[in-house]
Amino acid sequence: MSRFRYGLDGLCLTACALYALNSWWVPEAWRGPFLSGNFNDVLLIPAALPWVLWLQARLGLRRFEGAPRWSEILFHLGIWAVMAEVVVPHWVPHAVGDVWDVAAYAIGAGLAGLWWRHFQPATMRPRLAE
Repeated sequence: MSRFRYGLDGLCLTACALYALNSWWVPEAWRGPFLSGNFNDVLLIPAALPWVLWLQARLGLRRFEGAPRWSEILFHLGIWAVMAEVVVPHWVPHAVGDVWDVAAYAIGAGLAGLWWRHFQPATMRPRLAE
């Protein structure tokens, strides 16, 4: 099996580019409710998880060099959802927890997991047994 390319993974690069495009180049007047509210939330796992896993691998916390496993995707989804929607709103005055953000994170995680497990080149897919 080939090594996962982490931040150079095609899905990660695409998600990062879409996030930047939506955040900085699409005028607010062109955005509807989805692009203004939840589009970037859908991109959280595909854009951020490969970088976190890269850091974990460099620190020796991740010994597996393949694409993210479902267990890793779901673990990080849970941590980020709790941090962003439960913990941060208690510390940051203007932050608000929103169940729709969690739904968007979960949709992005599911689509990313399907891509990494089933649709990317076979040499990059993780083994079925986790």
